[in-house]
Amino acid sequence: MATIPVDEFKAELRRDALQKREAIPPDQRQAAAESLVNRALPFRIVRGMTVSGYAPMKSEISPLPLMRKFEAAGAQLALPVVVARGKPLIMRAYKFGDPLASGVWGIREPHNDAPEVWPDVLLVPLAAFDRKGHRIGYGAGYYDLTINRLRLLKPAVAVGLAYAAQQVPVVPYTPRDARLDLVLTERETIDCGRR
Repeated sequence: MATIPVDEFKAELRRDALQKREAIPPDQRQAAAESLVNRALPFRIVRGMTVSGYAPMKSEISPLPLMRKFEAAGAQLALPVVVARGKPLIMRAYKFGDPLASGVWGIREPHNDAPEVWPDVLLVPLAAFDRKGHRIGYGAGYYDLTINRLRLLKPAVAVGLAYAAQQVPVVPYTPRDARLDLVLTERETIDCGRR
């Protein structure tokens, strides 16, 4: 019996998960993003820690309400900047109201003069995930590179944000893929047992 190569299997799971995500009505997407704010987390946000979010694109669950909660609790926020294909993301300091530039694929990102920071918590977008913390992104590996590099430098918590509909039974993975510590959906907080 032939097996499907990992990259092909991931592409198939990605396509199916993104179709499910796109099918979620906009009002339910907004309600899902707001529900994350009321969720108790298994870690504390303390004044001065750094939390990186992301500028949501298309039908991604928005991290913005959660980022506002973290900012109100005294966290320094950050947003990712794509440097080059095959390179980790750079996280640059950000606060609501800061002007943003248009980066790769039109993603909103801080200007180059914003200081680079090393997050304690990363909010991670994804296409699909399983309960063990394996994720499928969009195929370029930016977050895998970034999480792996950051974990070499300091303890960091990687938190995937997704709709429950994006969960799959098993995500195939390779040694270069970085596992998430937690996944937050509109329904639950999933502790992936990595910490």
